[in-house]
Amino acid sequence: MFEAIAREATYISSIGRSLRRMRHVKPDSPTTIVDIVDGFAATTPDAPAILFEERTVSYRELVETANRYAYWARAQGIGQGDAVALLMENRPEYISAWLGLLKAGAVASLINTNLRGQPLAHSITISEARHVIVGAELAEAFAEVQPLLAAAPTAWITPGALDAALGPASPPDPAWRAGILCKHEAFHIFTSGTTGLPKAARVTHLRMLFMMYGFAGALNSGPHDRMYNVLPLYHSAGGICAVGVALTAGGALVLRRKFSVHEFWNDCYKYKPHFFQYIGELCRYLLNAPPSPHEREHGLRVITGNGLRPEIWPAFQERFAIPKIIEFYGATEGNVSMLNYDGKVGAVGRVPWYMRRLVTNRIVRFDIEHEMPVRGADGFCIECVPGEVGEAIGQITEEAGKTFDGYTKATDTEKKVLRNVFAAGDAWFRTGDLMRRDEHDYFYFVDRIGDTFRWKGENVATSEVSEALGVVPGVLEANVYGVAVPGQDGRAGMAAIVAAPGFDVAGLAPRLAGNLPAYAQPLFLRLQPEIDITGTFKQKKGDLVKEGFDPATIKDPLYWLDPATGKYEPMDAARYAQIIGGQVKL
Repeated sequence: MFEAIAREATYISSIGRSLRRMRHVKPDSPTTIVDIVDGFAATTPDAPAILFEERTVSYRELVETANRYAYWARAQGIGQGDAVALLMENRPEYISAWLGLLKAGAVASLINTNLRGQPLAHSITISEARHVIVGAELAEAFAEVQPLLAAAPTAWITPGALDAALGPASPPDPAWRAGILCKHEAFHIFTSGTTGLPKAARVTHLRMLFMMYGFAGALNSGPHDRMYNVLPLYHSAGGICAVGVALTAGGALVLRRKFSVHEFWNDCYKYKPHFFQYIGELCRYLLNAPPSPHEREHGLRVITGNGLRPEIWPAFQERFAIPKIIEFYGATEGNVSMLNYDGKVGAVGRVPWYMRRLVTNRIVRFDIEHEMPVRGADGFCIECVPGEVGEAIGQITEEAGKTFDGYTKATDTEKKVLRNVFAAGDAWFRTGDLMRRDEHDYFYFVDRIGDTFRWKGENVATSEVSEALGVVPGVLEANVYGVAVPGQDGRAGMAAIVAAPGFDVAGLAPRLAGNLPAYAQPLFLRLQPEIDITGTFKQKKGDLVKEGFDPATIKDPLYWLDPATGKYEPMDAARYAQIIGGQVKL
């Protein structure tokens, strides 16, 4: 009983803080992040806004630099609704640049700095930008893709020609953004492109402020608090959520150009941040790292993020003395979002029964083989019962927070909409994620649709296998996927593993057998020096799936689970030929 009371008290107080902060955020409101930051520049001009390397940027400096970008934009004929691409690594000027573009009424297209070649050209093209602000460190990457651009936008390099062209620091003409409301576009943020080319998600001022205030309220941030951010500013986690925790409260953002395992705790000791925004893989890297003298000497009160796997959650929290962890779920473009306010291990959020009218997140029964929700005899979808795995969806309405603003391409937008779900004419956003809900209304991430595969007539969730591998001594990272085997239905499980020196491959199978059903145990192993990831630290699977388990084309050590010995044995050309020829029973 006391546990239930504490659970509800935590939820109500936490969501109440966020709702109070965003109570004035309405679709037709003219107040945006520009006004909020300008307000702090007026009331606390000398307060630190950004700490970066050895620099401290005050709110006055942040706004004055943003003003200079606004004047530059207008001088180039950039006006309301015009997109400007921003290709720059993390630094204070990044935030000043998009603030300045918003002051000019423009839209900032935040380009992934890890892209090269066709994906980079594609992102710039679909942004429809006529101008690109390019960090000098990425000038060569941009120059290489210019021949791939049908109408190459003008590049402005910084440090370089752009700095000389910036305007005065005085406040820009308010008329430049007259009529801009929260319901209008602020950003284009691109999907990570783990499969296929990136898509440009439309992010309105409204969605931006909901994200910012949602996290600021959850963390209860104030003007004296600091948020440590090592995530890329081109993505919503690092560029909106982490930034918003600081800038909507008049606090400071401790910004690092890139994540560093070796410098992480030194930074926390030096800058004394109160919050840290994580991606789950960063936590794994820190946990696998040797002890740091400052790893428990920090002022962190709360950390928040997504993807912290349950198998490392308690160990991470204990080793680094983290008082509170708030895991969340959400997508840049989606309307399904939730937070795990009370730190329930493994949960990505919670929607209690009394919030179901306000927060319309649902899980519907799903057909793995056809990758579509199951419909009943009446033609409508079927909501999952507690414990049942299905696709998470969110109802699309005109109500603030429930809209789906889509992508720059209408066809991409339509693919994410599920219609006639529970009633004729309704529309719901498809997350593409499989989840389950427990009896206390906590939601748990299971797998991405497309990652889950069928083998021996059973569904195999890659996250479940990764979790089982993650607790095996010597396994530092694991990327699980399914591969095609000629003559076999479904896909066989395979795991790419980063292992510690001296890892006992022969002893792995018995350990997995105790934690996984036979059909879920990986049939093939690939030992890699490192896991290939996106710029937002998501594991890439596409190339691994295509390469399969052929030792003739893969230089990494390969193993297969020999049913005769019950152990993982080395894979060679002869054994490979027997497997694909159907001479070996899997």
